[in-house]
Formats: sequence, C-alpha cells, structure tokens
Amino acid sequence: MDTSVEKRIHTLRERLAYIEDIFAGKHGEDIDLLQDRLKTFEERARAGAMGDPHTEIGGIEDLFGFVERRLEDNITPMDKVRIVRHPQRICLRDILENVYDNFTEVGGQDEHSLDPSMLIARAVIARRRGKKMHVQSVMVIGQEKGHGADFRNGGSVKPWGNAKALQYMRVAETEGIPIHTYIFTPGSYPIEDYPGAAQQIARNIYGMANLRVPVVTVISEGGSGGAEAIGLADKRLMLSHGYYSVISPEGAAAIEGRLKAGERATPELIEHCATSLSITAQDNLKFGYIDRVVQEPPLGARPNHFDFFRQLRQEMLRATDEVVLSTRRLSFYKRIALRRLRRPDVNLDDLYIRWGLSSQAKSRLVEKRQQKFLRLSRSACRDRRPFFTKVSQAFSDVLMRPYNHLKYDLYRRHRRKMAAMVEEIDTEWELFKSRLFSPFRALCKALPGNRGAAAEDKSAELMALSTWTGDARRRKWNYISPRYKIDRTITCPNATTYGCLDLWGPDLFAEFAGVCSYCGYHFPMEPEWYVRNVFDEGSVYEFNSEIEAGNPLHFPNFSDRVEKAQKTTGAKSGCMTFEARIDNIKVVVAMLMGTFRGGSVGAAEGQKFVEAAERAAKKRYPFLAYVHGTAGIRIQEGTHGVIQMPRCTVAVRRYIESGGLYMVLYDTNSFAGPVASFLGCSPYQFAVRSSNIGFAGPGVIKETTGMDIPPKYHRSYRALSRGHIQAIWDRPQIRGNIKQALLTIGGRNLYYR
Repeated sequence: MDTSVEKRIHTLRERLAYIEDIFAGKHGEDIDLLQDRLKTFEERARAGAMGDPHTEIGGIEDLFGFVERRLEDNITPMDKVRIVRHPQRICLRDILENVYDNFTEVGGQDEHSLDPSMLIARAVIARRRGKKMHVQSVMVIGQEKGHGADFRNGGSVKPWGNAKALQYMRVAETEGIPIHTYIFTPGSYPIEDYPGAAQQIARNIYGMANLRVPVVTVISEGGSGGAEAIGLADKRLMLSHGYYSVISPEGAAAIEGRLKAGERATPELIEHCATSLSITAQDNLKFGYIDRVVQEPPLGARPNHFDFFRQLRQEMLRATDEVVLSTRRLSFYKRIALRRLRRPDVNLDDLYIRWGLSSQAKSRLVEKRQQKFLRLSRSACRDRRPFFTKVSQAFSDVLMRPYNHLKYDLYRRHRRKMAAMVEEIDTEWELFKSRLFSPFRALCKALPGNRGAAAEDKSAELMALSTWTGDARRRKWNYISPRYKIDRTITCPNATTYGCLDLWGPDLFAEFAGVCSYCGYHFPMEPEWYVRNVFDEGSVYEFNSEIEAGNPLHFPNFSDRVEKAQKTTGAKSGCMTFEARIDNIKVVVAMLMGTFRGGSVGAAEGQKFVEAAERAAKKRYPFLAYVHGTAGIRIQEGTHGVIQMPRCTVAVRRYIESGGLYMVLYDTNSFAGPVASFLGCSPYQFAVRSSNIGFAGPGVIKETTGMDIPPKYHRSYRALSRGHIQAIWDRPQIRGNIKQALLTIGGRNLYYR
C-alpha cells in the first residue's frame, strides 16, 4: 500500500476515534457508517483490489467531512466540554507555532519549569505597511495542557505558576508591549502551600485590573478561578466550541444530586447540568461576558486545522488594534482604520497599527477596562428599589461628588499642608529651645529633691502597667444568641485534645460569646451578633436591601431554594450592606452571611458589594468586608456568579487607590471565589480564631488531586503562617481591634484623617 494512503487512513482513524470520544456513545448509526466504509476501503487497499486508491479515499474523506458537519448541528454543551478536554484539542504550543511568526519561551521550559502548566513566551508578529515590514512584540501567557502530557497537570496551575504569570505581565507592562492570554484550564490546583491558591489568584486579578498595556484573552476551557487568574482583559474572545463556567458539569451534578463520597452522577444529570449552567460561547456572548466568538471548524479545532490558525491570528490582531485605537483621540485617519478593522475581508497583516501608548492613553485604557467590568451582570440580579429611590440616590451622588471634592481634595489637603508647615516650624523651635535651656535643665536635675520625684514617677508608671481590667469575656452584650436557652452542657470539640470541661449553654452563648473558656475554641455565632455587638448601638443603617438574589439562568428548582433561604433568614440576598459607627468612627460594611445559601456570591451579592465600595469611596469612609461565612461563587448562577470575581476586585482596587482603608475579617468558613478575588486582595486581612480559610474544601481537594489533606489544613493559623492574613482575633476583642485598626492604619483619603 502507498505510504501516503496509509497516512491518510491513519488520519481518518484518529478522526473516527475523536468522534466516538466526544459523543460518548451517541450517534451510533453515523459512527457505524464511517467505520464500515473505512474498514472496507482498508481491506480492499491491502488486497490491491482497486485501481485508484487516492480517488476512493478522497471520497471517504468527503464523507467524514459531511458527517462531521451534520453532527456539528446537533452538538450539546456537554459535547463541547468533552471537545476541549480531548487530547487532540489544540493547545497553547500549537497556537504559538501557527499564529505567531516566532517566539521564545521564558520562565522555564517543558517539565523543567517552576510550573509546567503555565506557559509564557515572548512572541513576535510581522506586519506590512506598503513595502515596509514591521515586527511587533507581544507577551503570550496561558495554561498549557499539551496533548495528553502528564507533567502539564492537565492545565491546572499551582500558586507559583500564577505568580510566574503575574511577574511576566509586569515585565510586559514595563516594556510597553501587549499581553495575549490563552485560557486552557479546568481550574487552578487547589493547594494552600505558599503563597496559597486563593491568595495568588486574588493578587493576579488585582494586578491585571491596573495593567497599563492592552490585554486580550482567548477562552477555550475556562474553569472558574483558574480562568480569572489571567482573564481580566480589555477584549475577551472565546472559541466557539469552548466553555466558560463557575464549575465543571460533573461538579455541579455532584452538588445537585447530593452525592456522597465515591458516588458518581448519571450521564443524564451531567448533561442536564451542562445545559442549565449556560457555559457555551454563545451563552456568554449573550450575557456580555465575552466580546466576540471565534468560529472553529466542525467538532472543534485540532492541530491540523491551519485555516483556523490563520483566522485566530486575524482575530488577535483585530482585537489588539481595537483596544489600542479605543484609547487614542480618533483622527480622520484612525476612524478609517477602525472601520477597516471591522471588515472581515481585510487582511490585517497588511494593515500596520502601532501598539505603543502615551501616558494619557494608558490611563484611558485602565479606566475603560475597569468601567467595562463594573457594568457587567447588573441585569442579572433583581433590583427592587423604587424608581424614586434610584433617582434620589443618583441625584445625591451628583451633589455629593463636588461637595466631597471641595471638602476633602481641596480644603483638607491644603489644611494638611499648612498644618505640616506649622509642625515643621514648631519642631525647629522646640529644638532651638532644648539647646538653649539644656544647661539650666541639667542643673535642676542635679538637685537632690528631684531624684525622689523621678523615682516616684517611675514607680507609678510600672504600677500602671499592672492595673486590673477584669475578664473581657464576662460582659453584657447588646445581642445574645438564641442558643443561650440551651439548658444543658455542651462539649468543646477540643475536649479530647486539651481536656476542656463541659460548658453550660446559657453561659457559653451569652456571656462567653460562644468562646470556650478553657481552650478558646470559637463556636459559630449568628450574623446578628456581630451587627449588634461590634458596632455602636443604634448606628446601623442598611442600604440596598431591595437588591435580591434571583435565578438568572432559570436553573431548575433553584428559585424555590432562594425563596426558602429568604424566608428562613429574613434577608433578600447573602450580602448585607450598611453604614455604622465604631466609637463614633463611621464605616461602610459589606457582610457575607453564611446563613443565606452558605454565603455564596451571585449577581445580587456582587452588585451590593460594588455599590458599597463606591459608597465608601464617595463618603471617604473606611470599608470593612465582614465574612460571616462564604462557600464561594453560587454555582446555579454560572458565569453571572464567576464574573463577580474580577468585577468586585476592580471596585475594591478603585477604592484603595482613591486613598481608602479596606479591611477584611473572616469568620467560620471562607472558601473559593470570593477569597480568591475581592477578599484576598485586601492589604489588611484578619480572622476570628477557629475560622477556616482556603481555596477549596477537603472534599474538592480529594476529588481533584487524589490527596488526603492533613487535619486542620485550612485553619486560620495556617493562613497566618503563609502571610494570607495579618492577625487572629478573639471574638470578644473584635470591636476593640477594629477600632484600633481604624486609628492606626488606613489611606490618606479617609474623612477622619
């Protein structure tokens, strides 16, 4: 048999195996037809029973193409998930070799790398203007799955891999070149070794929000936090057979089916969840979370689809050019260029546009990127605020903006300058006086009578350090947990370790504030306990309570669960936002309540958090995020939930850079997306003793990595040891510690500074 015919047969076998894999037992008639035709041809070819094998195998290739196009019309979301996971799927190295003209891999190579799952390369693209050739540089960053390469870890990046990506993003920013990121990940590797999966993703998102170079992202497989670690971009493209989701369909099926350890979801339930989560490119384009869909060949792009790579190159050039031109003052020539960019028949290799940006253009670039993410998902929550309330709030914002500008940016800034000048003069005067009268003071100190007074003062100072202050745990609280009515003894979970004696319920949940009097273990308390006991009595003013959690994807049976949570807790969403005072210092607080759907974050919670950060910035108040508990992003809202990670982080970054003080306090259990974004990016993070903090729970880690994590893996003291949090507080000390923090740390723009 001719060698070329054998190669074509081998290619057809791979195509057939690919179809069988991605459809998982479906479309059996079409697959049987292809198998029979290919087997018959191969037998006849080996027997030499045909005149022109090239013509006949060409007909079989046409049949394969026809069947693939027909199957493309019946493809389901779960089929697309299997496509992006298949070893024959294109990978980042294929893109580097076929989309860019040349590249040099940096930050390690293959398995000899800090993290082989994160591939970084400095690439170049050659473009022509007339007869002149221009070479443009770009930093390419993305997860590399390879074609079944085990050492790539399936594209699941470890914390140090994401740290490497952030490092080279900053290198690109320093060099002033665009960044192209490619997302090929089922999710980040869920370990808490330094710097910790959640903490590093939060750093990446926070850093990308302010990159002063164009960023373009392409999504193939976008799994939750792993995708967001390199996904906050000016333009977000998505391959037509890709998926972008808060969780894998199998993970959603395990949660929806309430499966126990070792149980597996049925294929029907997995298919159902994949459809309900709205994970496809077309879904995300409709929601506005991506800017454009890049069309792939039937049944997805594979390494031999060279026409697709040429198309992807054009799309990347178009997206980068659009970002650059959008930051410039558009002249007549630039308007013509922008119109030409949008024409699909234009070869952008022959249309050179300089990618360098001026300082003003870079500032406009960052502002446009941040405003873009702040606008996302607003329509995905139920805003029940009356029309008059919205209008009055908007009108108040318009009036408050110039008032605050005059009061804080002009009057107080100049007043501080004058105070600094007076302080400098006073310091010089005090120094002059000390030198002038130093001989006289030395003579006075030498007199016998003054020695006794000095000794007495020293003794009083030492005695003052030992003043009895009483037991801080035994006090009367403004709010007492209803569990104080438990008229029986309660055993501390640490009793076997530390020998704690049994505690009487009325004492434990009333005077002791849920804290074991022997070992200090903290029993969970209600959100109301903190609202009533941490802040000044009568000072709490809740706002935006009318913004409600909903069911934007119309996920089956989920509306009933939300309504049940609303009736049980009396809250409309899992986030309560309010203004309050601590010893007359005004603060804005966003509290994630673990009692409402586990404190999971969806579109409503994200909207309330963003508006709370904006309110704190307008009023120059400190901003406190109190995490009573959060289980992560609400999976039933799909990308409406996961988009809150970059969105809320942008709001937080804008607040911090305006000069505010953003603090986070964790309690009970805090996991996943919120910790890996808008909570984990705070420079001041604290935790209540006995709390758990991390990226993924023990069950998820076991399922994902196969590892059994050690006991107390997520305890707050471990987060403290790796630098995630800055201190651990006891519950009775929260009010005093927050007050101390407000007085000793914080930005320049706070109203009381």
